[in-house]
Order: sequence, then C-alpha cells, then structure tokens
Amino acid sequence: MQQNLNEEQLKPVLQTQGPVLVLAGAGSGKTRVLAHRIYHLINNLKVNPSNILAITFTNKAADEMKERLCKMLDSIFGMWVCTIHSMCVRILRMSADKLEYTKDFSIYSADDSERIIKRILKDLKIDDDKLKSVKWHISNAKNHNYLPDEYFKTGTSDKDIIKAYKAYDEILKTNNALDFDDLLTKTYKLLTCFPEVLEYFSDKFEYIHIDEFQDTNEIQYKLALMLSSRHKNIFAVGDDDQSIYSFRGANVGNILDFQKQFPDVKIFKLERNYRSTKKILNAANHIIKNNRQRMEKTLWTENSDGVKIETYYGFDENYEANHVVNTIKSLTDYGYKYSDFAILMRVNALSRSFEAECLKYNIPSRVFGGFRFFERKEIKDIVSYLRIVVNPFDEEAILRVINVPKRGIGEAAVLNLKNYANANDVTLYDVILNIEKTELNKPLINKVLPFKSLILDLIKANLSLSALDFIDYCIKATNILSMFDDDSEESINKKLNIDEFIASAKDFFKANEFADLSDYLQSITLISDMEEEAVSDNFVTISTVHAAKGLEYKVVFIAGLDDGIFPINNSDNYDLEEERRLMYVAITRAKERLYLTRAKSRFLYGNRSLTLESRFLKELDEILRPNSFSNIARREVDDTDLSDDFSRPKLAPINEREMYKRDTEKKDYSAFTVGKKVLHPRFGEGTILKTDTQGYNVYCDIAFLGVGIKTLCLQFAPLTLM
Repeated sequence: MQQNLNEEQLKPVLQTQGPVLVLAGAGSGKTRVLAHRIYHLINNLKVNPSNILAITFTNKAADEMKERLCKMLDSIFGMWVCTIHSMCVRILRMSADKLEYTKDFSIYSADDSERIIKRILKDLKIDDDKLKSVKWHISNAKNHNYLPDEYFKTGTSDKDIIKAYKAYDEILKTNNALDFDDLLTKTYKLLTCFPEVLEYFSDKFEYIHIDEFQDTNEIQYKLALMLSSRHKNIFAVGDDDQSIYSFRGANVGNILDFQKQFPDVKIFKLERNYRSTKKILNAANHIIKNNRQRMEKTLWTENSDGVKIETYYGFDENYEANHVVNTIKSLTDYGYKYSDFAILMRVNALSRSFEAECLKYNIPSRVFGGFRFFERKEIKDIVSYLRIVVNPFDEEAILRVINVPKRGIGEAAVLNLKNYANANDVTLYDVILNIEKTELNKPLINKVLPFKSLILDLIKANLSLSALDFIDYCIKATNILSMFDDDSEESINKKLNIDEFIASAKDFFKANEFADLSDYLQSITLISDMEEEAVSDNFVTISTVHAAKGLEYKVVFIAGLDDGIFPINNSDNYDLEEERRLMYVAITRAKERLYLTRAKSRFLYGNRSLTLESRFLKELDEILRPNSFSNIARREVDDTDLSDDFSRPKLAPINEREMYKRDTEKKDYSAFTVGKKVLHPRFGEGTILKTDTQGYNVYCDIAFLGVGIKTLCLQFAPLTLM
C-alpha cells in the first residue's frame, strides 16, 4: 500500500511518535498522506482503531476520509473520523450532566439562534437593526471563551449587546440546548473543569490527526492541545499559504507557532504538486514568496512545462467578461468541456457580467457557493421597490420591502394590514395609501406612514427622472445602503453588488435607448427565468476564491485583478498577506491553463472610473509581461511552446489571437446583415440592428423581444438565420 507514496509523503507517515507538522502544499496529496498514516498505524503497528481520532473541517471531507479508509482496511470500527463540532457533540453526550445538561440536549441551528435573538431584542426594546451585530458579538465572545461580563470588559461591545448575550445564554440553558459555538466552548469547559473527563479522552485518543490545521480558531486549537496532552501524538496537516478564513476566526498563527508549542515537533514539507503545470506553479511560488508570515516552501512538479499564462486587460467589465466567455467557447472546439472551466473572483459582485455573457452564448454556468446575481437579497429588495413604482398593486413586492430597512413593521403588523385589506375587499396598496383613514391602531398607522410617504415620493420622482437616474434616486431614498454601513466582508460585498446592479442598468439603457423602467424589470425577470433552467453536470463554474478552495479545474480565469478589488480595499499589512494567500489559492486551482484578467474601468461606489492594475499583477510582472495582450493592443505571443504532454486528444493553441483567426477562417458571416432575423436558443427571435468588425471578431447588435438589445460575437454566438 505504501508504494503509492513518494519519498516526501512516506516520511511523515512513518513518523508515528510525538508531535508532527506536515506542511502540505496545494495539490501535494495531503489526504493520501493522512489516510496512509492511519492505515500504517492500524495495519502495521496494530493500533486499535478506537484509539485514533481524525478531525476534518467539513462533513464531506469526513465522509470521503471514511470511504477511503474503508477501502484500505478491513474495519475502522470505533475510530472517530469527524468534524470538530461532531467530536464535541459525542464528548458532551457522554458527560453533559456535569455541566447541568441532559445527554439529550438540543443543538440549535443558526436560524434557531436568530429567532431567539430577535425575540430577545424585542423583549429588551433594543432596536432590531442591531441583530447582525448582536449575533456576531455573541459568536465572537464564545469563540474567545468569554462570559458576558468578561466580554464587556474587553471594550468590544456595548451594554445592549451584553444584555442580549446574557438573555440568550439563559434561554438556551433553560431549553437544554446548545448552539454551534457552545459545542466548542462547553467541551472546553468540560475538559478544563473536570480533570477525569480530560484524562479519559486524552488517554483514549493515542493518535490525533487534524486536517486543514491552518483553519483552526483559538478554541479549536486549545481543544486539540488538551486532547493530545497525554500521549503528545498530534499529527497536524495544513498549509499556512492557504489560510484564508480569518473572517471566520481562523488563526494562521496556530500553524506558524506550532513549533513554539511543541519544541520537539518533526516538520515535513510536501512540496511536490501533482495538479498543475510548471508555469502555473512558477506563478504561485512567485506570488507567495512576497509574504513574510509564512513557513518557507516551494512547490515543484514533474508535470509538463505547460502553456503560457496569459493576461487580458479589457476596456471595462463587459469586455473582460466577453473575452473570458469567448475564450471558453473557443477552447471547447479543442477538446475541453464546460466543466473544465472556472471563473474565480475575489468578490461575488463581479459574477453578474460573466453570468450575462454565458447566457448570451448559451453556455451552461452555475454560481458556486452563492446565489446568482439577481437572486441576491439586496438586489431583490431594490428590484421590489422598482416593481412597486411600476405597479403599486404588486403585493409580493410590497410585502418584501415594507420593513426594509427596518421600520418596526413586523409579522404581526403585516398580518393586521393584510386582514384589514381582505375584510374591506381592497388591495394592500389601498390600505397603505389611506392608512390614516383606517380603523387600525394608532401605533401601526404611525409605523406605516413613513413607508407610504416613501412610496408616493418614489412614484412622483419616477415621473420626472430618466429610468437610470430614478434607479439611483431610489437606492438613495430607500436608504438601503445604511443596512451595510460597517466594514465587514459581507457588507463590502453587498455594497459592491448594489454598484454592479447600477452598472447592469446602465448597460441596459445604453443598449436600449428608448426603453423605460418597466422594460428593464421585464428583462431582469426573463433572464432570471432563463437562468433557472436545469443544466447538466457539464457547466462552467463561477465562484469566489473562498468557495473554490479545495477544488481544481483544467482551466482557470482569475478575474477582477484591479487594485481595490483583488486585493480588496482597506487591507492593512496583515490583511494584505491573507489577500496574497487568496491569490495563491486561486492560481493553484488551475491544472493546465491560467488566465489573469482585469478591466481598465469599472463601475464602483456610484461612479465609473479608471482602475489601476492589481499589485499582484505587478508582483508577477517579470513572468507575465512577455505573454500579455489587451483588447486595445494585442501583442504577438510565441507559439513555439506548444506541448503534447497533456493526455487529451487535441491541444488548443496557446493564444487567443490564433484561436480567433482559425475560427474566422472556417466560418462565413456575410449573410448576417442589418434587418435579418435570427434565432437564439435562450432569447428567442431577434432582428440584427448593426454589425461591426473588430480585428478578427464580427459583432452584431440584435434586438430580442422582451429581452432588449444584446451585442453578440458571431464567432461564438448560438445564432441561426431565419
């Protein structure tokens, strides 16, 4: 079995005594090492499986590890292979009575916790706008093992938050329930306060394995140290260069300082990469070496040299997205499947342009780890306000935003409004419009009045403003941005999504000069319906880098490499190192081809402005510049580096200029003239309004009924002449 390991992998497998740290570079086979280490302990050293603990960070990873071990061993009965939260549940079930819980305690989900906190805020007469802040502080306090009064002394929260925290803890205790954070903190308390419990489990787990060690937070790290206190056989596997979850509490210092905690630790480095080409690894090594807070290692491979990494600088985000999608379409002619491609970005706001381009060229795509652009909450909220202005009798739109942002109009108040409308056989809008004349109670009337005034103001403004100016006015008048006024990663993303929504409206009205607000809303609805159509397993992945960690693709596009986007704004020196680790993770997702793209102008923070290239492009300058080209001035690329080492029947040429040239040579577009009717598989029937030849590309502006005017590149557009 061990002949399947290389020399680097075999050494940590055979080191079974004492603390071991395995620095496992991207694509170096760390899961294989973990599985073979456990196999070696059981099969060769005859360790009882019940004395082995293997901690993973997702249920999926735990299931995959169990499946792999079951194939290697006759039995893993008694072994704990689980997430750290699952481990804590099992420990607590055995000794919950010591903490005055029964062994049948409930585990509350995030939704359960939120409902409780909402009730607490209402009972304590605390503004429910504080909900997000209260949730975050309670979790933060627990992850640092602070009781409410201890947390208040840190100066990171106010009295309202502490009151809510105390009430929340009391309710959970009364309900014999724990939340996800409690699973960790209560286990820590159990092991700390009851030595006999710690003695039992630290003696039981003779060999402890922890995967993704760079993602552990403070209390998870302490639990690992306590459980390994008896035998000291802790086997930690991770990669400090892939520590990208500090916003979840992960502390890269846990892996960087492991040697301080265990001075006799044996450190092994897995630097051989089985995933990527030499050129891709060269870029990854080149970028990560700029970080100071890291343990030195250099990825290498015996894979082929591979094709050159290419960069593309588009005029704006639409040019960028069009180039990426056209490149995907062209590469499929050379043997690639759609599932071979991933478009990665730092913030999910950038996905809108790529979603739209995929739809135009009938390319199946999925947004991985999140909602499609027009399905995101903040976007649906804005669209609902616009729908009310166009059609005030749209009850679903009213119900969605009557309390967005918060106005104190809760579920009970909404029910009273709906019941009154039904009893009097009028619409909900009629009730709101005549709220002062109703027999509803005065407090409810006073809560609804500001909403009524806002809607009337928006309807009036829509009569005098252009559709585009009105959308901007609506966003400001509704004060939606106030919901995201902190500097959290989530709020930054939501504000960028709203910017991207404004950009989408600008694009639509620029292409559809005589369209109105109703036309724009109709186009959004139709496009959303088209995107909901089922796709097979063969689809392009559109994802943030965070969501793509642990995955791999033959071809990767890293988009939005503009200063302020990737790395994201307001990064201090420490954050900048994590941003650079994100870039490293993004690069190492690629197996065969890597493209780095950006836009020379982008709509951000309410304005379209010129952008500067990402510092990461500058850091890669010496290995990228000879290969770069833009849509303004394409540079010739050396074609002598084509390689036949890839195990696929056909290999695409290395630069897009050559691909476009070949595609143009084999197709005749002379029949696509102004006035001709065409058929698109998603948009339906359309009429060609304009044609334009740019270099090797032929573009058409086509008016589609109900969707509007779309610009498509004939080389790749799925169009049929009618």
